[in-house]
Amino acid sequence: MTQTLAPKIRLGDLSVGFAHSIAAAITAQGQDPNALLERFELHPERLVQPHARLSIARYMRLGHAAIQYTGNPALGISMGQHSQLAFLGLAGITATQAPSVRAAARCIIGFEPLYAQNYRGASQFIEDHKGAWLNFYSIAPYNAYNYFVVESVLLGWIQHLQQVCQGRLEVQLLQIEYPEPSYAAQLTQYLQCPIEFNAKHNRVRLNQHNLALPNPQHCAGTWHALLELCEEQFLRQTRHYTLVEQVSQLIAPLLKNGEPSIGQIAHKLHLPTWTLRRKLAAQGTQFRQLVNQTRFDLASSYIRDTELTFSEISWLLGFSSPEAFQRAFKRWSQRTPGEFRRAEQQRSTTYQP
Repeated sequence: MTQTLAPKIRLGDLSVGFAHSIAAAITAQGQDPNALLERFELHPERLVQPHARLSIARYMRLGHAAIQYTGNPALGISMGQHSQLAFLGLAGITATQAPSVRAAARCIIGFEPLYAQNYRGASQFIEDHKGAWLNFYSIAPYNAYNYFVVESVLLGWIQHLQQVCQGRLEVQLLQIEYPEPSYAAQLTQYLQCPIEFNAKHNRVRLNQHNLALPNPQHCAGTWHALLELCEEQFLRQTRHYTLVEQVSQLIAPLLKNGEPSIGQIAHKLHLPTWTLRRKLAAQGTQFRQLVNQTRFDLASSYIRDTELTFSEISWLLGFSSPEAFQRAFKRWSQRTPGEFRRAEQQRSTTYQP
């Protein structure tokens, strides 16, 4: 029997505060960002709304349009340099009161869901006895629409932490997954640290000395009050997630490595496999249905909201071949990926640069 699925989730979204970094980078180039922001419906009224969000796909298109507008392929570097903690909302404001660089980094990364959610994964703070890695999840395959994202995030983290300690950090190493770009010298000049391209991760390495640097403006009472607000908002945002939603969110980041097993997901939820299977059955679904639904949700978003080829989408979703992906998508939606993309393009009434 043919299974028809309806798309439910998108790639993710982030705070409109991220548009401020793009605007600041454009201004630094001596150009006016307002016309570009208006094209993307980022009116002044929307930018001041406390919970306004911007889809990740639209953000990537905005950044790409900004690069074309300024003629500067290294605009992501400037975005990182001009990023402010306030652009991250409550999590960023809380980090300004952290007692140390370490605490600020944990705050920025730990409360990332408050200002950015991506079904591809989440950032990580991984500490050892010599220092720590600040990891930004992979957004491969890379193209003109997402190079700037990696650069702006990694350099933004460095800029944020320098704002906390009010001094320059000695970055030990910067690793970037994509090949060395034509403007790599600008990265080296700004950071003055080793940079590895074609790496296995996107991440920044800091030593223990830099992590321990104090915040001259730290106020313990304010810090703890703001932490409580972050925790309350985080719990409010996640407490209503159903088991089905939790499973779907765990499936999505694992798809690139092939289809995950129910055992892998059960382990992440700290449940026996049989218990997870029973709980899903009680909610009227099965693990196989959730894998298919998640794949279709993401495939629909990739086809509709990005310029990725069908081969790239097939790889991202863990299919054995592009042909297997196309067969599955047609089984789920009654349309080929090409038919779906054309229909969505015709239906769209909003500006798509």
